[in-house]
Amino acid sequence: MKNSIFPEELSEKLGKSGIVAVLVIDKPEDATPLAEALLSGGISMMELTLRTPAAIKALKMIVKNVPEMTPGIGTIISPEQVDEVKEAGAAFGLAPGSNAEVIRKTVEAGFPFIPGIATPSDIETALSFGCRILKFFPAETGGGLKHLESMSAPYAHLDIKYIPLGGLKEDNFPSYLKNPSVIAVGGSWLAKREEIAAHKWREITEKARKAVEIIKTMKG
Repeated sequence: MKNSIFPEELSEKLGKSGIVAVLVIDKPEDATPLAEALLSGGISMMELTLRTPAAIKALKMIVKNVPEMTPGIGTIISPEQVDEVKEAGAAFGLAPGSNAEVIRKTVEAGFPFIPGIATPSDIETALSFGCRILKFFPAETGGGLKHLESMSAPYAHLDIKYIPLGGLKEDNFPSYLKNPSVIAVGGSWLAKREEIAAHKWREITEKARKAVEIIKTMKG
C-alpha cells in the first residue's frame, strides 16, 4: 500500500483474511490452545490486547508454538510499550487512539502499526505519519457504518483502509465488509474472555469457522 508504514505483504494477508480475532487472555498457558482453536476454524490473524499482565507472555508462547498464526498486539498506549511488544515477537500493533508519540515511536522502530480513529482529526493525525490502515474504534457505539462512510469520504482518494472494531458480531460484521474501504473487521465475539478462561476451544473453533464461511461466501 503506497506511502504506508504497514508492509504490503502484511496488508495483503490482512485483506485476504478479512477478520482479526480480538482477545483478552488472563493466563499465558491458554494462549497456545486458543491460537490453535482459531486456526482450526480458519482464522490466522489475532490481536492480543495489553489489558492483562499475561499478554506479553501469551504472545511469546504463540510465536514459539503456533508459527502459522500472525499475532498482533493491541492497546498500545505508550511509546515504551512499542519496543516491548516488538521484542516479544508481535507481527504488528494496534491502538485504540491516535497518540502522536506512540505513532512516532512505531515509525522510528520500523514496527507495523494501526492507530485507532473515531474522528476526521484522528485520521489526519494518522495520515501525517504515513499510516494508511486505521482502526475504527469503537465502531458500533461510535456511529457504526454510516459514521465511517461519512467520516472517510473526504479521504477516499488516499486509498485508506479501515478495520472496524467494537460491537461487531456475527450478524452485523458482513455489512462492514461490504464497504470497499474496509480491509478487515475485528472480532471480539469470536473468543470472549470468559470462554477463553473456561477453555471452550471447540465453541471458539466453531465461531471462527462460521465467520470464515461468511467471508468466503461474500468474496465469492
